[in-house]
Amino acid sequence: MFEKLEQINARYEELGRRLEDGSVYSDPAEAAKLLKEQKELAPLIDVFARWKQAKADAADARELQKDPDPDMRQMAEQEQADAHDRMEALEEQLRMMLLPKDADDDKSVIMEIRSGVGGEEAALFAADLFRMYSMYAERMRFHIDVMNENRTELGGIKEISFAVEGTGVWSRLKFESGTHRVQRVPDTESQGRIQTSAATVAVLPEAEEVEVEIDPADLQIDTYRSSGAGGQHVNKTESAIRITHLPTGLIVECQDERSQYKNKDKAMKLLRSRLYQMEREKQDAQRAGLRRDQVGSGDRSGRIRTYNFPQGRLTDHRIGLTLYKLDQIMNGDLDELIDALITHDRMEKLQAGQ
Repeated sequence: MFEKLEQINARYEELGRRLEDGSVYSDPAEAAKLLKEQKELAPLIDVFARWKQAKADAADARELQKDPDPDMRQMAEQEQADAHDRMEALEEQLRMMLLPKDADDDKSVIMEIRSGVGGEEAALFAADLFRMYSMYAERMRFHIDVMNENRTELGGIKEISFAVEGTGVWSRLKFESGTHRVQRVPDTESQGRIQTSAATVAVLPEAEEVEVEIDPADLQIDTYRSSGAGGQHVNKTESAIRITHLPTGLIVECQDERSQYKNKDKAMKLLRSRLYQMEREKQDAQRAGLRRDQVGSGDRSGRIRTYNFPQGRLTDHRIGLTLYKLDQIMNGDLDELIDALITHDRMEKLQAGQ
């Protein structure tokens, strides 16, 4: 690890020298690239510098232990112990910082929520999840753009697709994929019995056109009239779009916009992201040796979380975390939960030697 850190430190120093040379700014694109790399390396270099200082402090304290004064030797022993504690803590931090960065972490995402078992109560829970993510996005200053939704007459959601746009969205939301289970007394339940329902969530990193090439000949594009709850037409023109990707059988729909062109654009964005995620999952499976227990597997068939309303409790089954703050979580306060998932994922990768 320290050999790698020395190489990174040498690269950081080289960047500093090149950026001090005014001639590099004659190529603005190259200068911007070097500045970006320097900025990304700076936090790691800072921690490494603090580790080297702690190591030097430990060496100085060792020398002081040769002093004939017993009080001085005792003080030096304590200083050496403190320096070693600092070194251990900083080494752990350096290992974390050296973990390979997810190439998609800075990307926006496309999320899909579908009601599962539980009928209307499952659809209402799906609507609650959409509200929860919308409020979290607002807290984080992310932007939400609904692409397609199918609501019930009672305001539930059978399915919804929406983009969450901003820097670092994937890094915060990538662990939300899976089955979310709810336990609560439905408003329609007169006997006060608790019902268990479920909804599935999929999170896809948004793919650019250059990342996923789609042959137009592989697409079947159909138009139809947008419709709302109860079959009422939102408009009288065939502006809604359904795209079928023939090689994979993937089907995407978009009916949120009145413009057929805008709906097609959004549907293509969703299709690209689904195809990109399929390829990503295939590569992840190969790299991880088909490790199925990792937090970020994105397997929608697996139950990842239970929302128990009578007890005000949320449990994430992947990491064994239980929080008794369900009201705050449903109002978009997800940071404690997401931070715990990120930390667990990093520890898993450290143990796996990734």
